[in-house]
Amino acid sequence: MDRVVDLDEAAALLVGRVAHWRSAGLEVGEMTWRDWEAEWPQPLETDRARVNDPDSLRVLIAGAAEAELSVVLFRGGWADVDFFDGRADFVSLPASDIASARDFAARMDQWVVRVFGSLGSVL
Repeated sequence: MDRVVDLDEAAALLVGRVAHWRSAGLEVGEMTWRDWEAEWPQPLETDRARVNDPDSLRVLIAGAAEAELSVVLFRGGWADVDFFDGRADFVSLPASDIASARDFAARMDQWVVRVFGSLGSVL
């Protein structure tokens, strides 16, 4: 798989947002990593040090009214983005052509607002 997005950089950019999300009342789960080199089925790890060659990074955020956002970023430049806003059915959003960790972080900000509403300034 091509390495388009630096997952470590993306994780660092998310860490910078977690305190803001939590202060806005959201629950943010531990990030999980998947190792490209691991045998199938590839386990998800919360400890980055246990992953030699990361190919995906996942974050799960929950809010009021059972709203939930699940994002799995792949180093190839796409993400699986699924959410439930507490009012409608589960929704999957298109998320391809992610060019960098900063591009991903900007999209993440948009997805959080779409699911949970405006939280004020992120950074």
